Amino acid sequence: MKISEFLNPQGIKLKMSLADQNSAIDELIALHESCGNLNNAAVFKDAILAREAKGSTAIGMGIAVPHGKSASVKKAGLAAITCPDGVDYKSLDGKPAKLLFMIAAPEGGADTHLEVLSKLMTMLMDANFTQKLIAANSVDEFMKIIDDKEAEKDKEKAGAQAQNSSSIKIVGVTACPTGIAHTFMAAEALEQAAKEKNITIKVETDGQGGAKNVLTASDISNADVVIVAVDRNVEMARFDGKKVIKASTKDAIHGAANLIDKAVKGDAPVYHHEGGSTESASFGDDETLGRKFYKHLMNGVTHMLPFVIGGGILVAIAFLIDTICGFGETGGGNFGSMTPASALLKYIGGLAMGLMVPVLAGFIGESIADRPGLAVGFAGGLLAANGNALFADYIERWGGEGSLSGFSEFISKFGFQGKGNTVSGFLGGIAAGFLAGAIIILLRKLCSGFPKSLEGIKSILIYPLCGIFLMGIVMCFVLNPFIGFVNTSLSTMLNSLYEANAIAVLGLVLGAMMAIDMGGPINKAAYVFGTGMLAQAALDPSVEQVAWISMAAIMVGGMVPPVGIALACKLFPKKFTNEEQETWITNIIMGASFITEGAIPFAAGDPIHIIPATLVGSGVAGLLSALFKCTLKAPHGGVFVFATVGNPLLYIIAWAIGSVITCVLIGMLRKDRQK
Repeated sequence: MKISEFLNPQGIKLKMSLADQNSAIDELIALHESCGNLNNAAVFKDAILAREAKGSTAIGMGIAVPHGKSASVKKAGLAAITCPDGVDYKSLDGKPAKLLFMIAAPEGGADTHLEVLSKLMTMLMDANFTQKLIAANSVDEFMKIIDDKEAEKDKEKAGAQAQNSSSIKIVGVTACPTGIAHTFMAAEALEQAAKEKNITIKVETDGQGGAKNVLTASDISNADVVIVAVDRNVEMARFDGKKVIKASTKDAIHGAANLIDKAVKGDAPVYHHEGGSTESASFGDDETLGRKFYKHLMNGVTHMLPFVIGGGILVAIAFLIDTICGFGETGGGNFGSMTPASALLKYIGGLAMGLMVPVLAGFIGESIADRPGLAVGFAGGLLAANGNALFADYIERWGGEGSLSGFSEFISKFGFQGKGNTVSGFLGGIAAGFLAGAIIILLRKLCSGFPKSLEGIKSILIYPLCGIFLMGIVMCFVLNPFIGFVNTSLSTMLNSLYEANAIAVLGLVLGAMMAIDMGGPINKAAYVFGTGMLAQAALDPSVEQVAWISMAAIMVGGMVPPVGIALACKLFPKKFTNEEQETWITNIIMGASFITEGAIPFAAGDPIHIIPATLVGSGVAGLLSALFKCTLKAPHGGVFVFATVGNPLLYIIAWAIGSVITCVLIGMLRKDRQK
């Protein structure tokens, strides 16, 4: 297939004057619409902006190649604009874009168009070709320049069997997040740089349509050096024992000659693979510590998100079913599981949400240390999510602390004091994830002197066995007991406020505690205090009012974070990635259902800015709820138990004010995620 089959003359505009990047995108989308390539222009624009949020598609040299893959694309196509005066498109080299191609790719169906589009990407690496296109005076001339260049490339490819005289053999892999443009341009740049130096190179392109020009075992075995120019994970185990140069696609596009020179000099370390088949890519030596931390953290958050959304909405549906069945006021602690259908949904959703912290910790560890880090991180996450209470049960079964002696007594007193107060939650999960990576890195260093014959047992025996054991020791004897101490202190503080009858301050503190770790130990300390007060009120009518006011402050404080974040997603879209923005409806549902965990992915990904905003908003909501003397007799349910709320209108106002405060603070504190 030829490029002209995707580039309709109606989809070309020459010698335009464009104000900015957004106007360029709008013009190109309008051209796609005129060619009948789109079902929904607005949805396609969202896909284009989502790609831009990952990094500018203006690759430099006066070229921009915005692209998106979406169900809103009816058929694959190209649109093109020339802008001789240039437009600021946030280019990698800081120069204005003068030639812009927009690629529209359908969500499903055949990927035959990708080979044609990759050909265009490689052609754009020829500066003379791009200058001719920018100078074209008519659409026909523009199309002829492309046809002539395509014919030249096809002829070049047909005669490419000639032998190169260099004895150096290089292989490479290129891959970008979407696999449409940068993947192929990086490969072309490497091939051209090698050709100029009369060097043999074969480059595998791991693009949207799958891997092309795949490196065989023989290719890798015969290669002197491997160049891995990628912006995402690729298979690395096959390069074990080879000299490997790691770079980004940007490095390859703009510095291919330097990479080839480095390969010729043999200036590359020998790669030794550990663990699974993939490895987190490392893009040169300029990646900052903060960027590495963020990359590892977001790997955990991204994998955790489906568990939060899927499990949370199932639990919310369980509450809805019980409300429809009339259990909103009478369900009490069993609300959400009063019928077989609701109990099933709450059970499934609860188990899914219970995987949040282990998945978060596991994939942080995996990002740092590959597959061994995944196993150790999962184990640490499970310990963070469950705490030490189960082991405390074992101690009681053995006869209690007084019946133990020696090392057993040390274990019982140091690591497992109390029940139910050693759950470290998602904050403990984050710590466990980074701890898992550190443990595996340490074990690798300790095992680096092992003979080669023992290489195989490292990943299947030493790393998981020693790693999980070390993780367990640190979690059980350091992190979880520390959280237990914090919980005990918080409970003492809450009881002191209650005894001092400082109900407004109690509402402020309870509301704020609900938003610090969203389902973690501090949140649970407040919730356990509230449910304990409800139980006490059932036995002692004199404490009913303070118990019901406390429970109301707790629930409104827990409902604020997801709703405040959802509002911020709509009012301050630049503060969030497109993936984050898409969760706003889910967060509304979860916030309204008193499922604070909907805010966890945001808090885990950006705790410095999100937690202060949610803490203040929830604290104000709790304070207002207490001042308005709003009461609540049910321990859970969100809007589904508003029928049991005293002063419901004022309660909704407190909720709304707290959510708006959280929203505004996020808008003020958080940096833009979309440039």
